[in-house]
Amino acid sequence: MKTISVVTPCYNEEDNVAECHAAVKAIFDAHLRGYEREHIFCDNASTDATTSLLRSIAADDPHVRVIVNARNFGPLRNTYNGVMAATGDAVLLFLPADLQDPPELLPDFVRLWEAGYEIVYGIRATREEGLAMRSVRRLYYALLTRFSEIDVPPGVGDFQLVDRRVVEAMRQIDDTYPFMRMMTFECGGRAVGVPYRWRARQRGLSKNRLAALFDQGMNGLVSFTTAPLRLGLLAGFAIASISILYAAINLIVGFVFYQKLAEPGIFTLIVALFFFGGVQLFFMGLIGEYILAIYGRVRAKPVVFERERINFPGPVPERDGAREP
Repeated sequence: MKTISVVTPCYNEEDNVAECHAAVKAIFDAHLRGYEREHIFCDNASTDATTSLLRSIAADDPHVRVIVNARNFGPLRNTYNGVMAATGDAVLLFLPADLQDPPELLPDFVRLWEAGYEIVYGIRATREEGLAMRSVRRLYYALLTRFSEIDVPPGVGDFQLVDRRVVEAMRQIDDTYPFMRMMTFECGGRAVGVPYRWRARQRGLSKNRLAALFDQGMNGLVSFTTAPLRLGLLAGFAIASISILYAAINLIVGFVFYQKLAEPGIFTLIVALFFFGGVQLFFMGLIGEYILAIYGRVRAKPVVFERERINFPGPVPERDGAREP
């Protein structure tokens, strides 16, 4: 019997983990009876009752496995560590505890996987969120796909069912800050997309704050595209052209209206000082992002440190990217 693994990261999701577990179990009982279920909850050191609830769920259901981190390592590392711990023949990389990505699509994903597709990915065709966030996300994904060498349709997130071969290929990528939604396509394989509606959160507050979203977005751009450097190069050419044009205009104005200017050149110096000072700070920050990415790659450390594992057979595998403190 084949095993389907489902990975659910969570942090302070006491309002959602029980329903998430029940929804996945009901789908397997009704539509995936011929498959073994493995549901992995990755708790990112929750401070509410999430861990206690997961212990209780795992005690009653041997198909549920729980990883408890020693501290909060962020959503990307937490989810990736759960994927690396999965043992299924196919792995659903990400099912949010709040069920914003619909678990009802899992049977369709499995059917496509059985048809020979190694990567079955969900496409967030519509989103139940404000216009501003929808526009920002659309712009970001357009930039990511436009400048990346990897062909990824816009709107693709971590809600993907991938074959065991792809998971093992992902394991070979040595990255302490993994961006999974692009890693699967980097590994290659037959892929097919399924459009769906991304639902609004029903209970609790999202733990993905603006700062965390910006950090994840920059990680994706720096890791899989040349967009920041290319845009910086274009901005440099544009600034140089504008500077030359401004100098020419200022020269003409100086000749024509020289007698009317009390202090010729002062305004030019002030504008140039602040303008080029801002440009230099921008490019220093851009270079700093790449230095941080390189620094993260060369540091020899696991993706997360785990406090414990529940319902997992045997010791923690050495290549899972996780260690017990």
